[in-house]
This record gives sequence, C-alpha cells and structure tokens, in this order.
Amino acid sequence: MKKYTLIGIILIVAGITALAYQGITYTNRDKVVNLGPVQITAEKTKTIPLPPIVGAVALVGGIALLVVGRRKS
Repeated sequence: MKKYTLIGIILIVAGITALAYQGITYTNRDKVVNLGPVQITAEKTKTIPLPPIVGAVALVGGIALLVVGRRKS
C-alpha cells in the first residue's frame, strides 16, 4: 500500500472518531488524606474538549491524501 493512501486512511478514521466522540475523558485519582495506614482518595473526571473542526480537517485531509495517492499510482 502506498504511503499517501495509508496516511489518508488513518486520517479519515481519526477524523470520523473525533467527530463522533468530540472529546477525551480521563479520570485522576488523588490522595486527599494520608494518615499512616488510612488513605482516602478522590476520583476526578476531566474532559479535554475536541472541537468538531479538528475532525473535519482530519477527514478532508485524509480524503485529499487518498486522491493524491491515486493520481501518483
């Protein structure tokens, strides 16, 4: 498989995924209290928003790379 075609497919998949999920969510566990053998932790959920324009740009870029890959072969 050509280099442009492979990168184009990866960008298309990444763009569709970014448009579907629109953000990355993760959980942090922080120690709140640490008194010898007694430990209390708190879970904090954070979300990194992913603008839809990022997914659209990746999708369009992937399609463009597929077209360029077809023309070069």
